[in-house]
Amino acid sequence: MGRTVADQMIELMHQAGVERIYGLVGDSLNPIADAIRRDGRIRWVHVHNEEAAALAAAAEAQLTGRLAVCAGSCGPGNTHLIQGLMDAHRTGAPVLAIASHIPSVQIGTGYFQETHPERLFTECSAYCELISRPEQMPRMQRIAMQTALAESDVAVLVLPGDVSALDAPNDTGTSHLSPPTGVVAPSEEQVAELARLVDAADTVTLFVGAGIEHAREQVLALADRVKAPIGHSLRGKEWIQYDNAHDVGMSGLLGYGACYEATHEADLLVLIGTDFPYDSFLPQARTVQIDTDPAHLGRRTLLELGVHGDAASTLDALLPRIAEKTDRSFLDRMLRRHAEALEKVVGAYTRKVSDLRPVHPEHVAAVLDEEMADDAVATVDTGMCNVWAARYLSPNGRRRIIGSYRHGTMAGALPHAIGAQFAYPDRQVVSLSGDGGLTMLLGELLTAAEHDLPLTVVAFNNGSLGMIRLEMMVAGYPSFQTDHGPADLAGIARAAGLYAEAVDDPSDVRAALRRALDHRGPALVDVRTDPNALSIPPHITAAQVRGFALAATRTVLDGGVGKMVELARSNLRSIPRP
Repeated sequence: MGRTVADQMIELMHQAGVERIYGLVGDSLNPIADAIRRDGRIRWVHVHNEEAAALAAAAEAQLTGRLAVCAGSCGPGNTHLIQGLMDAHRTGAPVLAIASHIPSVQIGTGYFQETHPERLFTECSAYCELISRPEQMPRMQRIAMQTALAESDVAVLVLPGDVSALDAPNDTGTSHLSPPTGVVAPSEEQVAELARLVDAADTVTLFVGAGIEHAREQVLALADRVKAPIGHSLRGKEWIQYDNAHDVGMSGLLGYGACYEATHEADLLVLIGTDFPYDSFLPQARTVQIDTDPAHLGRRTLLELGVHGDAASTLDALLPRIAEKTDRSFLDRMLRRHAEALEKVVGAYTRKVSDLRPVHPEHVAAVLDEEMADDAVATVDTGMCNVWAARYLSPNGRRRIIGSYRHGTMAGALPHAIGAQFAYPDRQVVSLSGDGGLTMLLGELLTAAEHDLPLTVVAFNNGSLGMIRLEMMVAGYPSFQTDHGPADLAGIARAAGLYAEAVDDPSDVRAALRRALDHRGPALVDVRTDPNALSIPPHITAAQVRGFALAATRTVLDGGVGKMVELARSNLRSIPRP
């Protein structure tokens, strides 16, 4: 047997530093699976649904910045990939997807399992092409991998099974793949105008996102220079919220604190490294924006100025040009308002917590925050788990907290945890899973057990689709078809081969979490939490209030905010007394 296209494909992945491929073998993927078996240098990670394969690859790529790979067989196999690839695409994770296809001579005949993958994947990728002849390799795969890395996006190669089994006519050779390591420097004119606007404003607020990952010190220096409060998006939280004397919380649907007021009351709002999607939470005036992608400039809000540049180089150029402001009354007023907002609700998770049954999810998240390792990776399901993570998990510069923040798929936390644990086998990985999301991809408990991954699943099992229930209430609708009752997730996990225990007494939460975190293999803690523990954003419209009042019976409108209240108190103590 000669060297096949599939062999060439695996060699190219090895050259690119790929260590594993997530997927399910079978049918049109068989030549690639056999090439992996014979090569022996790349691991095949068997999952139980291709959606989980793509989500796991998305997490690995997002956390490491390196190319990650998933694969699906023809028809349903590769269409299952779409959910996870959409998550990777919207998150900005470099993922290569191999979408195998029906026999090439059958394309266009309505053959068994026929789809048109080169059309299906277009919306969730930066590159999607069909390999119809072996002569297109290895060039086409190198283009796909380079595109995924360069654009931090998804690249899809559609490959008929019969073509992958053909002999490879071209030499593979070697060629260096280049990840994006350069900087995007703003123009002199843009920096000068930005400096003019900052100097002209009496009060300034900074609102930052994940794009400031490598510019934390510059952001803090700018805030100190102009006496600006700093708000952040959910993806920006892990990079800026800790040890930050200017922190005023988060805006958006999961927001808390004084961020909304700070962004709306400042003379100038500076958006840095964020494509924050919720335009209704932005003032739509008095705003400048700094972003590496010029297509992001002004698409969420009206701008006084858009600056094309990365956060670090732009702020490095800006800082020497602006005068230091001496009046910090606006900053101090926002810090006081922030602390008051947090103090108002902190009792929700501290007062008589041992008497609150069902267990309050705020308590679970707060205890988990204390028990998790300082360098843990937490993955978070969409829905109320996003709220508890946003308000309770404390970043410190070493922890990672990821989720399907932009695509919002419910089932992401466990597959993300699988990818994270493969990427970092020696780090603690914790999945904060809602019962709705977890039960969508229950088969991935088997994946964790089969690969003996030492991840911990904390299941917030309230028997309800909590976020959807809240959405209905805010819109004025009585909740409908949101309550399904708690399942025995611990029993299911034990049957799948995990260490598992169920908790319905709040006094048992800490010990149960500790046992699961210390367990050497996969573990699940099934916590029976209160379905009526809900949270609303810090700013809602009068119509939403009326709608909620019509629908709500007994709810907890605000959860606590964990250790953030300690930071807020500390920041208040640093305010100079008159």
